Amino acid sequence: MTIDEGYVKYKSYWTKAPVPYAAVTEELDSWRRPLLAAGLIGQYEELEIGYGNISIRCGEPGQFLITGTQTGHISETDKTHYSLVTSYNTHANIVCSVGPMQASSEAMTHAAIYGLDLNIGAIVHGHSRDLWRSLSNKLPTTGADVPYGTPQMADEFRRLYRDTAFRETGLAVMAGHEEGILSFGATLEDAAKKILNLLESRPNA
Repeated sequence: MTIDEGYVKYKSYWTKAPVPYAAVTEELDSWRRPLLAAGLIGQYEELEIGYGNISIRCGEPGQFLITGTQTGHISETDKTHYSLVTSYNTHANIVCSVGPMQASSEAMTHAAIYGLDLNIGAIVHGHSRDLWRSLSNKLPTTGADVPYGTPQMADEFRRLYRDTAFRETGLAVMAGHEEGILSFGATLEDAAKKILNLLESRPNA
């Protein structure tokens, strides 16, 4: 397995401060726990590199709360483990955030997807080798040469939303990001259950 995970690739303008809308982080943690239990969020122990992140639309238009970078190993998160993305420019590769932790390395991808439709209320990015292998090119799939957390990945999700069933299913495989699976939904429950249901529907699951 080739690990390309956990590194912030965008230009980050981060203000370290208490996270705004702290009460909303309780909802994020409540759905992060079953994702963690299912192995969709976690850490590659031998490398001490975390994976998986979740977010929810919150605050002013275009803003969202997201897990902080390298939090995959944390069993129970609280308001100290999240950041509010306050603005971004996917073409200029810039993400601005405020919180006790810098926003996830996937914040650029989340930003691009929120920009597709105001009805998208939450996003889950998980890792599953089984799902990634079995569903690549069956579900809408990003290009194998497109790395995570980049303007190119943002463009790929725009393409999937325009040209594939991603708009209807809210599910996609990230071919160039090994093990990466992503879902969106109107609510955090909706987004989380889409990926959890994929695991439960596997043969012999």
